[in-house]
Amino acid sequence: MANSNNNEHFIPLSVPNFAGREKEYVSEAVVSEWVSTGGSKVTEFENAVAAYTGMPRAVACNSGTSGLHLALMAAGIGRGDEVLAPTLTFIAAVNPIRYVGAEPVFIGCDDSLCMSPAATQEFLRTRCEKRPGGVYNRASGARVAAILVVHVFGNMAGMPAFAALANEWGLALIEDATEALGTKYTSGPFAGKMAGTIGDVGAYSFNGNKIITTGAGGMLVSNHPDWAEHAKHLSTQAKADELQFLHDEIGYNYRMTNLQAALGLAQLEQLEGFIAHKHARWQQYKTALDGKNGYRILDFQEDGVRSNKWFYSLYLEDPRHDRDTMIAALKARDIQTRPVWALIHEQADYGKNEAYALEKALDYRARIINLPCSTNLSEEDCQRVIDTLLAL
Repeated sequence: MANSNNNEHFIPLSVPNFAGREKEYVSEAVVSEWVSTGGSKVTEFENAVAAYTGMPRAVACNSGTSGLHLALMAAGIGRGDEVLAPTLTFIAAVNPIRYVGAEPVFIGCDDSLCMSPAATQEFLRTRCEKRPGGVYNRASGARVAAILVVHVFGNMAGMPAFAALANEWGLALIEDATEALGTKYTSGPFAGKMAGTIGDVGAYSFNGNKIITTGAGGMLVSNHPDWAEHAKHLSTQAKADELQFLHDEIGYNYRMTNLQAALGLAQLEQLEGFIAHKHARWQQYKTALDGKNGYRILDFQEDGVRSNKWFYSLYLEDPRHDRDTMIAALKARDIQTRPVWALIHEQADYGKNEAYALEKALDYRARIINLPCSTNLSEEDCQRVIDTLLAL
């Protein structure tokens, strides 16, 4: 994909890095002749993720989206309920709320890009009330059943505050950690705890652009062993008797394949090295671009947190920089970038849902460009992105 004007190679936004034992482990799965769902690699991968995250159990599934669907079902969220969720996130974080018949209430972000704990607290205290049977939204009359937090771009959301709110109001706390595998607290009340392991239940994604990948796939973890086992049961078609094909509830074909798990095992072995690489390239961008030419490189929360720094955000402070014009200019130079997601409360199927404290989300949507951030992005290619941006 060389540009005919400069004869330079294409720099993608985020691509997989298969520099480890992927071929070896996939070959083992092929030789075993167990390549589809089930197989020993799935169990090995579940055990490896559980060990890495410090959780008693991990449940493999076929995507982060299905992991979130299982999480909501395990938490007992159902028809007529409401879930407090961010508007600044990928839509797959919110669609599972609809899968279970519930409705999202959208909350804006803070400067971490994650859902604001302060806005969430304000919404609960000014617009909700405790009644027999739970917490209810005064305007809609619906039961507010859960808070769904997303750790955006690997930035840890304010989990001490969210945990306190969930406890105060008796709400389930669900973590979308699909972008945050490896992000963890290094100090404070949750020191040593990973993103996804602090609330009641969490989900990870291994999509092709994530920090580790199985091509497609996900994982669920929970601080409630019975929730994890129920999720596993639901993910395998809810078989009560496998031999006789008896099923005791509506289940789903959400299983991970043995080939995917083989990839995941090799990827997980390299995760800490991938995170170190992410840190180095982010620092390169930060040093060269922050405060230059009307740019700001958004920080990750560093106070007591080790982020995986999954995605890098360039904030366009100078009004002369138009987001879409910048993206097109970089594309013309064979550099792939993208805007942050369109806000979910503005999407066709969610326009009637209640939304609250949106100012920062609207601003970040309009002025962020995500920069190349692959775990094999070279120092030289990173510098080429920098030089190009400084020349615009």
